[in-house]
Amino acid sequence: MTTDTSLTPQASGPRRSTMPREVARRRRGGGEGAVGRGWHPMLGVGLLPRVLSVLALILMAGVWLVPLAWGVNTSFKSEVDASAAGGDWIPASGFTLAAYREIFAQGNLPVWALNSLLIGVAVTVLTVVVSAMAAYALSRGLFRGRRALLAVTVASIMVPPQILIVPLFRQMLVMNLVDTYAAVILPQVVAPVMVFILKKFFDAVPRELEEAARIDGAGSVRIFVSVILPLSRPILAAVSIFVFITTWNNFLWPFIITSDPTLMTLPVGLSSVKDSYGLQNAQASAASVLAAVPLLVVFMLFQRQIVKSVATTGLGGQ
Repeated sequence: MTTDTSLTPQASGPRRSTMPREVARRRRGGGEGAVGRGWHPMLGVGLLPRVLSVLALILMAGVWLVPLAWGVNTSFKSEVDASAAGGDWIPASGFTLAAYREIFAQGNLPVWALNSLLIGVAVTVLTVVVSAMAAYALSRGLFRGRRALLAVTVASIMVPPQILIVPLFRQMLVMNLVDTYAAVILPQVVAPVMVFILKKFFDAVPRELEEAARIDGAGSVRIFVSVILPLSRPILAAVSIFVFITTWNNFLWPFIITSDPTLMTLPVGLSSVKDSYGLQNAQASAASVLAAVPLLVVFMLFQRQIVKSVATTGLGGQ
Protein backbone atom coordinates (compact mmCIF):
# COMPACT_ATOMS: atom_id res chain seq x y z
CA MET A 1 0.00 0.00 0.00
CA THR A 2 1.46 3.33 -1.05
CA THR A 3 0.93 6.65 0.69
CA ASP A 4 0.51 9.90 -1.17
CA THR A 5 3.16 12.10 0.38
CA SER A 6 1.80 15.20 -1.27
CA LEU A 7 -1.10 15.27 1.22
CA THR A 8 0.92 14.73 4.38
CA PRO A 9 2.70 17.61 6.13
CA GLN A 10 6.47 17.56 6.10
CA ALA A 11 7.67 17.25 9.67
CA SER A 12 11.37 17.46 9.02
CA GLY A 13 13.30 20.63 8.22
CA PRO A 14 12.29 24.29 8.60
CA ARG A 15 9.21 25.53 6.84
CA ARG A 16 10.00 27.69 3.88
CA SER A 17 8.27 31.00 3.46
CA THR A 18 5.92 31.33 0.55
CA MET A 19 6.39 35.14 0.42
CA PRO A 20 7.25 36.31 -3.06
CA ARG A 21 10.86 37.22 -3.52
CA GLU A 22 9.98 40.74 -4.74
CA VAL A 23 7.95 41.50 -1.60
CA ALA A 24 10.71 40.18 0.64
CA ARG A 25 13.31 42.20 -1.24
CA ARG A 26 11.26 45.42 -0.84
CA ARG A 27 10.72 44.79 2.85
CA ARG A 28 14.48 44.45 3.31
CA GLY A 29 14.90 47.90 1.76
CA GLY A 30 15.77 47.03 -1.79
CA GLY A 31 14.02 48.17 -4.89
CA GLU A 32 12.00 51.22 -5.83
CA GLY A 33 9.38 52.31 -3.30
CA ALA A 34 10.82 50.19 -0.52
CA VAL A 35 10.07 50.96 3.08
CA GLY A 36 13.50 50.51 4.53
CA ARG A 37 16.43 52.36 5.93
CA GLY A 38 16.78 55.83 4.44
CA TRP A 39 13.15 56.07 3.38
CA HIS A 40 10.77 58.72 4.71
CA PRO A 41 7.05 58.96 3.85
CA MET A 42 7.37 62.70 3.10
CA LEU A 43 11.00 63.10 2.03
CA GLY A 44 11.37 59.88 0.09
CA VAL A 45 14.71 58.24 -0.58
CA GLY A 46 17.94 60.14 -0.99
CA LEU A 47 20.31 62.49 0.74
CA LEU A 48 19.30 65.70 -1.03
CA PRO A 49 15.71 65.88 0.34
CA ARG A 50 16.99 65.36 3.87
CA VAL A 51 19.66 68.03 3.52
CA LEU A 52 17.11 70.48 2.14
CA SER A 53 14.69 69.73 4.98
CA VAL A 54 17.40 70.27 7.61
CA LEU A 55 18.40 73.56 5.98
CA ALA A 56 14.77 74.69 5.95
CA LEU A 57 14.39 73.82 9.65
CA ILE A 58 17.60 75.70 10.49
CA LEU A 59 16.33 78.73 8.56
CA MET A 60 12.97 78.73 10.37
CA ALA A 61 14.69 78.27 13.74
CA GLY A 62 16.99 81.18 12.96
CA VAL A 63 14.05 83.42 12.07
CA TRP A 64 12.64 82.78 15.55
CA LEU A 65 15.87 82.63 17.59
CA VAL A 66 17.77 85.63 16.19
CA PRO A 67 15.28 88.27 17.48
CA LEU A 68 15.18 86.47 20.84
CA ALA A 69 18.97 86.44 21.07
CA TRP A 70 19.05 90.11 20.02
CA GLY A 71 16.65 91.04 22.82
CA VAL A 72 18.71 89.20 25.43
CA ASN A 73 21.88 90.79 24.07
CA THR A 74 20.34 94.29 24.18
CA SER A 75 19.29 93.83 27.81
CA PHE A 76 22.97 93.59 28.82
CA LYS A 77 23.95 96.82 27.03
CA SER A 78 24.03 100.35 28.29
CA GLU A 79 21.36 102.72 27.01
CA VAL A 80 23.93 104.50 24.84
CA ASP A 81 25.05 101.29 23.15
CA ALA A 82 21.48 99.99 22.84
CA SER A 83 20.37 103.17 21.06
CA ALA A 84 23.49 103.51 18.88
CA ALA A 85 23.18 103.14 15.13
CA GLY A 86 24.57 99.99 13.60
CA GLY A 87 23.46 97.59 16.31
CA ASP A 88 26.67 95.73 17.13
CA TRP A 89 26.32 92.45 18.97
CA ILE A 90 29.34 93.32 21.13
CA PRO A 91 28.90 96.83 22.58
CA ALA A 92 31.78 99.28 22.57
CA SER A 93 31.60 99.88 26.33
CA GLY A 94 31.10 96.23 27.21
CA PHE A 95 28.19 94.39 28.74
CA THR A 96 26.52 95.66 31.88
CA LEU A 97 23.64 94.90 34.26
CA ALA A 98 22.59 98.55 34.50
CA ALA A 99 19.22 97.95 32.81
CA TYR A 100 18.31 95.21 35.29
CA ARG A 101 19.42 97.35 38.24
CA GLU A 102 17.23 100.22 37.02
CA ILE A 103 14.18 97.97 36.73
CA PHE A 104 14.66 96.56 40.22
CA ALA A 105 15.22 100.06 41.60
CA GLN A 106 12.24 101.73 39.91
CA GLY A 107 9.66 98.98 40.17
CA ASN A 108 8.21 96.66 42.78
CA LEU A 109 9.27 93.51 40.98
CA PRO A 110 8.77 90.91 43.79
CA VAL A 111 5.19 92.07 44.39
CA TRP A 112 4.34 92.00 40.68
CA ALA A 113 5.83 88.53 40.28
CA LEU A 114 3.90 87.26 43.31
CA ASN A 115 0.67 88.76 41.93
CA SER A 116 1.24 87.07 38.58
CA LEU A 117 1.89 83.75 40.31
CA LEU A 118 -1.18 83.95 42.55
CA ILE A 119 -3.47 85.08 39.74
CA GLY A 120 -2.05 82.48 37.34
CA VAL A 121 -2.53 79.61 39.80
CA ALA A 122 -6.04 80.75 40.77
CA VAL A 123 -7.18 81.17 37.16
CA THR A 124 -5.65 77.82 36.20
CA VAL A 125 -7.32 75.87 39.01
CA LEU A 126 -10.73 77.50 38.53
CA THR A 127 -10.60 77.17 34.74
CA VAL A 128 -9.69 73.49 34.84
CA VAL A 129 -12.42 72.71 37.38
CA VAL A 130 -15.16 74.68 35.62
CA SER A 131 -14.16 73.58 32.11
CA ALA A 132 -13.89 69.91 33.09
CA MET A 133 -17.35 69.87 34.68
CA ALA A 134 -18.90 71.72 31.75
CA ALA A 135 -17.19 69.44 29.24
CA TYR A 136 -18.35 66.30 31.07
CA ALA A 137 -21.92 67.59 31.13
CA LEU A 138 -21.81 68.29 27.38
CA SER A 139 -20.21 64.93 26.66
CA ARG A 140 -22.34 62.65 28.83
CA GLY A 141 -25.35 64.71 29.89
CA LEU A 142 -28.79 64.15 28.37
CA PHE A 143 -30.81 67.32 28.79
CA ARG A 144 -32.89 69.63 26.67
CA GLY A 145 -30.85 72.26 24.84
CA ARG A 146 -27.59 70.32 25.00
CA ARG A 147 -26.84 70.72 21.29
CA ALA A 148 -27.71 74.41 21.35
CA LEU A 149 -25.45 74.95 24.36
CA LEU A 150 -22.62 73.14 22.61
CA ALA A 151 -23.14 75.28 19.50
CA VAL A 152 -23.01 78.45 21.60
CA THR A 153 -19.81 77.23 23.26
CA VAL A 154 -18.13 76.56 19.93
CA ALA A 155 -19.36 79.87 18.48
CA SER A 156 -18.02 81.81 21.45
CA ILE A 157 -14.51 80.61 20.59
CA MET A 158 -14.63 82.86 17.53
CA VAL A 159 -15.50 85.97 19.57
CA PRO A 160 -12.40 88.18 20.05
CA PRO A 161 -11.81 88.85 23.75
CA GLN A 162 -11.25 92.55 23.04
CA ILE A 163 -14.95 92.91 22.23
CA LEU A 164 -15.84 91.90 25.79
CA ILE A 165 -13.56 94.45 27.50
CA VAL A 166 -16.21 97.19 27.90
CA PRO A 167 -19.06 94.90 29.09
CA LEU A 168 -16.76 93.14 31.54
CA PHE A 169 -15.45 96.43 32.91
CA ARG A 170 -18.98 97.76 33.43
CA GLN A 171 -19.94 94.52 35.14
CA MET A 172 -16.96 94.73 37.50
CA LEU A 173 -17.79 98.38 38.14
CA VAL A 174 -21.39 97.57 39.07
CA MET A 175 -20.23 94.76 41.35
CA ASN A 176 -17.68 97.12 42.98
CA LEU A 177 -14.79 94.77 42.14
CA VAL A 178 -12.49 97.17 40.30
CA ASP A 179 -8.93 97.10 41.65
CA THR A 180 -9.38 93.71 43.30
CA TYR A 181 -7.95 90.26 42.68
CA ALA A 182 -11.45 88.97 41.92
CA ALA A 183 -11.81 91.43 39.04
CA VAL A 184 -8.60 90.13 37.49
CA ILE A 185 -9.33 86.45 38.07
CA LEU A 186 -13.03 85.84 37.42
CA PRO A 187 -13.33 87.08 33.80
CA GLN A 188 -10.39 84.88 32.81
CA VAL A 189 -11.97 81.71 34.18
CA VAL A 190 -14.40 81.36 31.28
CA ALA A 191 -12.52 79.48 28.52
CA PRO A 192 -14.80 77.99 25.83
CA VAL A 193 -11.89 76.56 23.87
CA MET A 194 -10.79 74.51 26.90
CA VAL A 195 -14.34 73.25 27.35
CA PHE A 196 -14.40 72.10 23.75
CA ILE A 197 -10.99 70.40 24.00
CA LEU A 198 -11.95 68.51 27.17
CA LYS A 199 -15.33 67.60 25.71
CA LYS A 200 -13.70 65.96 22.69
CA PHE A 201 -11.37 64.02 24.98
CA PHE A 202 -14.21 62.85 27.19
CA ASP A 203 -16.07 61.63 24.10
CA ALA A 204 -13.22 59.17 23.48
CA VAL A 205 -13.49 57.59 26.94
CA PRO A 206 -15.38 54.26 26.63
CA ARG A 207 -18.80 54.36 28.21
CA GLU A 208 -18.32 50.78 29.39
CA LEU A 209 -16.07 52.08 32.18
CA GLU A 210 -18.85 54.31 33.46
CA GLU A 211 -21.41 51.51 33.19
CA ALA A 212 -19.16 49.22 35.22
CA ALA A 213 -18.83 51.92 37.88
CA ARG A 214 -22.61 52.40 37.98
CA ILE A 215 -23.06 48.67 38.51
CA ASP A 216 -20.76 48.99 41.52
CA GLY A 217 -23.04 51.72 42.89
CA ALA A 218 -21.11 54.85 41.87
CA GLY A 219 -23.04 58.00 41.09
CA SER A 220 -22.30 60.64 38.47
CA VAL A 221 -20.04 62.70 40.73
CA ARG A 222 -18.10 59.62 41.85
CA ILE A 223 -17.67 58.48 38.24
CA PHE A 224 -16.45 61.91 37.19
CA VAL A 225 -13.94 62.15 40.04
CA SER A 226 -12.76 58.53 40.24
CA VAL A 227 -13.00 57.36 36.62
CA ILE A 228 -12.99 60.24 34.15
CA LEU A 229 -10.48 62.59 35.77
CA PRO A 230 -7.76 59.95 36.40
CA LEU A 231 -7.98 58.91 32.74
CA SER A 232 -7.71 62.56 31.68
CA ARG A 233 -4.46 63.45 33.42
CA PRO A 234 -2.51 64.18 30.20
CA ILE A 235 -5.12 66.52 28.73
CA LEU A 236 -5.72 68.18 32.10
CA ALA A 237 -1.98 68.82 32.42
CA ALA A 238 -1.89 70.35 28.93
CA VAL A 239 -4.90 72.56 29.62
CA SER A 240 -3.40 73.69 32.93
CA ILE A 241 -0.11 74.66 31.32
CA PHE A 242 -1.74 76.51 28.44
CA VAL A 243 -4.10 78.40 30.76
CA PHE A 244 -1.27 79.36 33.11
CA ILE A 245 0.91 80.65 30.26
CA THR A 246 -2.00 82.61 28.77
CA THR A 247 -2.85 84.13 32.14
CA TRP A 248 0.76 85.03 32.86
CA ASN A 249 1.12 86.79 29.50
CA ASN A 250 -2.25 88.53 29.69
CA PHE A 251 -1.64 92.26 29.64
CA LEU A 252 -4.78 94.01 28.41
CA TRP A 253 -7.34 93.00 31.02
CA PRO A 254 -5.12 93.43 34.14
CA PHE A 255 -3.93 96.74 32.70
CA ILE A 256 -7.51 98.00 32.35
CA ILE A 257 -8.99 96.69 35.58
CA THR A 258 -6.16 97.62 37.98
CA SER A 259 -4.59 100.95 38.84
CA ASP A 260 -3.16 100.05 42.24
CA PRO A 261 0.59 99.24 41.85
CA THR A 262 0.31 96.57 44.55
CA LEU A 263 -2.22 94.65 42.41
CA MET A 264 -0.38 94.84 39.10
CA THR A 265 0.85 91.71 37.40
CA LEU A 266 4.38 91.39 36.08
CA PRO A 267 3.66 92.43 32.44
CA VAL A 268 1.63 95.44 33.57
CA GLY A 269 4.15 96.48 36.20
CA LEU A 270 7.12 96.18 33.86
CA SER A 271 5.35 98.31 31.26
CA SER A 272 4.97 101.07 33.86
CA VAL A 273 8.73 101.24 34.40
CA LYS A 274 9.64 104.09 32.02
CA ASP A 275 12.24 106.77 32.01
CA SER A 276 11.33 110.44 31.79
CA TYR A 277 13.31 110.67 28.57
CA GLY A 278 11.11 108.16 26.76
CA LEU A 279 11.54 104.54 25.82
CA GLN A 280 14.78 102.97 26.97
CA ASN A 281 15.74 100.06 24.72
CA ALA A 282 17.94 98.28 27.23
CA GLN A 283 15.35 98.51 30.00
CA ALA A 284 12.57 97.36 27.69
CA SER A 285 14.62 94.32 26.66
CA ALA A 286 15.51 93.55 30.28
CA ALA A 287 11.85 93.76 31.28
CA SER A 288 10.89 91.34 28.49
CA VAL A 289 13.57 88.88 29.59
CA LEU A 290 12.41 89.03 33.21
CA ALA A 291 8.81 88.41 32.17
CA ALA A 292 9.77 85.44 29.99
CA VAL A 293 12.07 83.64 32.43
CA PRO A 294 9.29 82.16 34.66
CA LEU A 295 7.47 80.81 31.59
CA LEU A 296 10.68 79.24 30.34
CA VAL A 297 11.12 77.52 33.70
CA VAL A 298 7.53 76.24 33.60
CA PHE A 299 7.99 74.86 30.10
CA MET A 300 11.27 73.15 30.98
CA LEU A 301 9.66 71.49 34.00
CA PHE A 302 6.51 70.32 32.20
CA GLN A 303 7.64 69.85 28.60
CA ARG A 304 7.18 66.09 28.87
CA GLN A 305 3.54 66.54 29.86
CA ILE A 306 3.00 68.98 26.99
CA VAL A 307 4.44 66.62 24.38
CA LYS A 308 2.67 63.62 25.86
CA SER A 309 -0.69 65.37 25.92
CA VAL A 310 -0.35 66.38 22.27
CA ALA A 311 0.66 62.86 21.21
CA THR A 312 -1.90 61.04 23.35
CA THR A 313 -5.09 59.80 21.75
CA GLY A 314 -7.88 57.79 23.35
CA LEU A 315 -6.79 56.21 26.60
CA GLY A 316 -3.11 55.83 25.78
CA GLY A 317 -2.06 58.35 28.42
CA GLN A 318 -3.36 56.57 31.51
